[in-house]
Amino acid sequence: MRALLSVSDKTGIEEFASGLTSRGYELISTGGTARTLRDAGLPITLVSEITGMPEMMDGRVKTLHPNIHAGILARRDHETDLSSLQEYDIEPIDLVVVNLYPFARTAANKSVSVSELIEQIDIGGPSLVRAAAKNFKDVLVIVDSGDYEATLLELDRSDGPELAFRLELSRKAFAHTAEYDTTIAHTFKSIAVSGTDFRREQSSPAEVVPDRLTVDLPRISTLRYGENPHQEAAWYGDSKGIGLPAAHQVQGKPLSFTNLIDLDAAARVVLEFEEPAAAVIKHTNPCGVATSVTITNAYRQARDADALSAFGGIVGLNCPLDSTTASEIVSTFIEAVVAPSIDEAAKAVLAEKKSLRVLTFDMALLNDNPIAQADARSILGGWIVQHRDEVREARSVWGESAAIPDLQVVTQRAPRPEEWTALQFAWRVCAHVKSNAVIFTHGDRTVAIGAGQMSRIDAVKVATLKAPTSLTGTVAASDAFFPFRDGLDALAAAGATAVVQPGGSVRDAEVIRAADEHGLAMVFTGRRHFRH
Repeated sequence: MRALLSVSDKTGIEEFASGLTSRGYELISTGGTARTLRDAGLPITLVSEITGMPEMMDGRVKTLHPNIHAGILARRDHETDLSSLQEYDIEPIDLVVVNLYPFARTAANKSVSVSELIEQIDIGGPSLVRAAAKNFKDVLVIVDSGDYEATLLELDRSDGPELAFRLELSRKAFAHTAEYDTTIAHTFKSIAVSGTDFRREQSSPAEVVPDRLTVDLPRISTLRYGENPHQEAAWYGDSKGIGLPAAHQVQGKPLSFTNLIDLDAAARVVLEFEEPAAAVIKHTNPCGVATSVTITNAYRQARDADALSAFGGIVGLNCPLDSTTASEIVSTFIEAVVAPSIDEAAKAVLAEKKSLRVLTFDMALLNDNPIAQADARSILGGWIVQHRDEVREARSVWGESAAIPDLQVVTQRAPRPEEWTALQFAWRVCAHVKSNAVIFTHGDRTVAIGAGQMSRIDAVKVATLKAPTSLTGTVAASDAFFPFRDGLDALAAAGATAVVQPGGSVRDAEVIRAADEHGLAMVFTGRRHFRH
């Protein structure tokens, strides 16, 4: 029996290869995999010894040879196939272990040149995988190190691996190559011709909204149920990628469907800020958001902005979770927390609440990554996809001299310096509140949030009703324009002194007059941030 091993991700390969050797397999390998196995003291037959040809063209051609592919593709129950092997002195290959060049990881780095990117396109690897997957009845194909242990157990069966196991490995193999090819095709959409050469565009709409949508992701876990107990649910994603699928669950109960949706919402809010920021989420809406010089104080202010709604909420932090912040979190009932990392002291504090779900993932990896830029949702019979909404116009300091396109003061009175700061904060948060949305903020924290109303004036009324303290001296933000002056009248009556909104209504003049009558400063951004 012979096994061909050629892997980019070498996790667990030494142990698996040792297990194959102890079961009587001859190991065939090439390149870095061969060196790794030899360094581990395992006997290796080089592919070049089988093909009679050296590796060439900087490794572009290694395994593309009949002595390899005939050994894989030969059907053991076809006499003509076996006769061909005998005629040309080719031995069968019974097991193929391949995972592919890290094209997706390389492509995510926009500084990588087109020529470097092209060299990360694996040719021999997919050919080996597809050949073995096609002949799955006779050849085991492994593309995931997570299947090593199960494969060894199957090999120990008295009658060999079950056919169902072989079929499942084949299915995973074809899914692996399909995803790989799709990633390449999408990435090539970002390559443009530049004279006689090529260049990579920093961003390409085609990477987010391709001509054809292909989704093939492994199931991370089944969920107890969906939004309601009668709905079946599961979580899918690439655990070796970025974002929540790649998160490490530090502790707590299994994640639910609604936990995941709220954790996503929490991460999105805090990712808007460079300074320490915290958000408390309830039913995908922020009920409190704050920034501060410390993450502890940011969390405390976010929680206290609406302490009633924060009970049983989801917490998002954009800074490492320390023990002081952890102590604040466990002082009340919180369902789950997501942060970039957590220190050991914080783990000890949070362990007091064994059911509290705590997740960490590298949030910096999401920055300008094409994979993180697409938002998709299902509709009856199909899918709709859009570019992720980011409040990019708020990433520079706001003020009268701010060189930001479309940002303009439209009232007689310009915002005061402290109002500019508060308006910028409010604008960042408002984009993450369900429409129609109107929020009140004070400096670097929310005070009242009106979310998900059918009319904008109702959003103002809901916010004022929820305000735990006086709104005098606050600023307000609206995710879309005010269609009538009644919204401005209500904001002024509540105590707001300045407003930020996109503008663009046919009644903008009427709304501006209302603001001037009340002595409000108002800023138009020229950009709407609906969140349906």
